[in-house]
Amino acid sequence: MDQVVNADHIPVTGETILAGDISKVPGGKGANQAYSIAKLGGIVSMLGAVGKDDSGKYILNNLMSVGVDTSRIRKYDGINSGTAWIIVDRKGNNSITVIPGANDKVDKSYIDENMDFIKAAEIIILQLEIPVETVKYVVKIAKKLGKCIILDPAPAVLLENDILECVDILKPNETEAGILTGMDSTDYVQICKCLRHKGVKNVLLSLGEKGIYADLDNGIQELFPGIQVTVVDTTAAGDSFIAGMAAALSEGRTIVEAIHFGQRVASIAVTRKGAQSSIPSREEI
Repeated sequence: MDQVVNADHIPVTGETILAGDISKVPGGKGANQAYSIAKLGGIVSMLGAVGKDDSGKYILNNLMSVGVDTSRIRKYDGINSGTAWIIVDRKGNNSITVIPGANDKVDKSYIDENMDFIKAAEIIILQLEIPVETVKYVVKIAKKLGKCIILDPAPAVLLENDILECVDILKPNETEAGILTGMDSTDYVQICKCLRHKGVKNVLLSLGEKGIYADLDNGIQELFPGIQVTVVDTTAAGDSFIAGMAAALSEGRTIVEAIHFGQRVASIAVTRKGAQSSIPSREEI
């Protein structure tokens, strides 16, 4: 559950500021992506965990409202659902602190119990708001099964090469890419080369309003410029891009076509407040 605060600017260390208002919006990177794919007409199932609290009920109901299969999401007593505290400044930029809560319960045994969903899926999308050990377990299994694996490496941590070499599409932002490589995040061409060298098949580096720099397995190394819009809130911009891209890939489009479609989805999402509340429909795209 996202707790969104609107303020004039994002505070620096030691600074106290006054904010305009606060709102609760269903979020979570995986949930945002699942919600977006369903709203775009894709068939999507979500694996994960929530608490048996009001937030958990709200999150699940919101996912089900657009057709996400939530039948395997586990519900825990005595544990809070995951929470994110988000500060959005007047330019639409944000700063996010995540409290994992029930997300930490997404372990290997839970994956084993739901292996039929992994086997049935065409595309597997993962994030790092669940334990890294679980992500590693899933990508290795999915790789052996020949699945398309998309990894959103956020919140960013240093990942071992045996995880990265299983990934078909990696979509970090500049900060995350810097953490993954230990390199200056402004040298995005070299960062992408480094990630490709670590084994990633396709790297899509999000550069905010500048667009997406792609270093692809087909030899393309290109900046896909961002679509110019009036930005209100960048929360879920990356999630909606991944969702659009995955939806397009599932329809048989090329990765370049999928990038363009993902950018169109994200360009609408950033013109609205919130995470899932900002996601456009297929008709709007």
